[in-house]
Amino acid sequence: MTADLASRITRVQDALAQAGVDGLIVTPGSDLRYLTGYDAKPLERLTALVLPCDGDPALVVPALEVAEAQRSPAALAGMEIVTHQETDDAYAVAVARLSDAVRVAVDDHMWAQRVVTLQTRYADVMWTVAGRLLTDLRMRKGPDEVASLRHAGAAIDRVHRRMGEFLKVGRTEREAAAAIADAIVAEGHETADFVIVGSGPNGASPHHGVSDRVLESGDTVVVDIGGSTQEGYCSDCTRTYAVGAEPAGEVTEYYEVLREAQRTQCDYARPGVTAASVDRVGRTVISDAGFGDYFVHRTGHGIGLETHEEPYIVEGNDLVLETGMAFSIEPGIYLPGRHGARIEDIVVTTDDGLDRLNTTTRALTVLEG
Repeated sequence: MTADLASRITRVQDALAQAGVDGLIVTPGSDLRYLTGYDAKPLERLTALVLPCDGDPALVVPALEVAEAQRSPAALAGMEIVTHQETDDAYAVAVARLSDAVRVAVDDHMWAQRVVTLQTRYADVMWTVAGRLLTDLRMRKGPDEVASLRHAGAAIDRVHRRMGEFLKVGRTEREAAAAIADAIVAEGHETADFVIVGSGPNGASPHHGVSDRVLESGDTVVVDIGGSTQEGYCSDCTRTYAVGAEPAGEVTEYYEVLREAQRTQCDYARPGVTAASVDRVGRTVISDAGFGDYFVHRTGHGIGLETHEEPYIVEGNDLVLETGMAFSIEPGIYLPGRHGARIEDIVVTTDDGLDRLNTTTRALTVLEG
């Protein structure tokens, strides 16, 4: 295997040993891609990485899909591929790789049908979820992952720099979103994962999506967009725009509060502080200015092979940040029925602070419309 994948496998095996777990089964999803580089589709036929605590891993795949599996980075570097035919017992093929195992973990996103089948057919095995065994490893991004996130961040920045092409007076949110989605792919993503275009009162709903509302002169528009690159790593960046004319004075007032809150959080966040405290310092700025009731969500979420993963930057999460953790810092202020604003950057903690992976202006940008 490549050095990165081999290191991940070794670290997982070390974590299994420390937890007293004899093996791990991982089905298609971000955990499988993290450990093998294989972006397998979650289909009815069983695909699984089977990893004993002490022994060599194997990638169990349907015979129909062996050619795809053999092109995965792990397989190309020597990981064993084990196939099963249409009439084979795929579960028996997989579990046979964990002979004498007493306690086996499964990935957190394994289909319930597969979990129940394993529990029912192998009742003598103690089945558990992998949970922190994988999460703790994936939270700490290696240099290769940071480079992939930086590449994704630069690609989504290029889309934001083109926003004047998409946000036009007289165009609907839905029309603008369709053009933005095309640009996300054109600027370097494999897929456009989400596009939020919240204009006017719709901007007060943090997860609005899109509608047939027509953009009007003076509207503020919250644009939250992201995609996945060919490497599988995600982007996620929010900027707030005004279309056709300067926004209402109250928008300018609370936007400067929001900008100060995000700046304070980015200056504060570093290894050694807790996730909760990053949320708290920004929330304090917003509350002290009288807008505390209008910051209605957590400050941020981790990002990597999934748009939302740990660590979550929220009150109550006493996780201490470490070098290499990647997450969003995205405070928002939302006035129901009127308008709203959010500023979001993806950041990665460094030895003495953090590195912002998004570089476009955080000012409230007025587009000609």
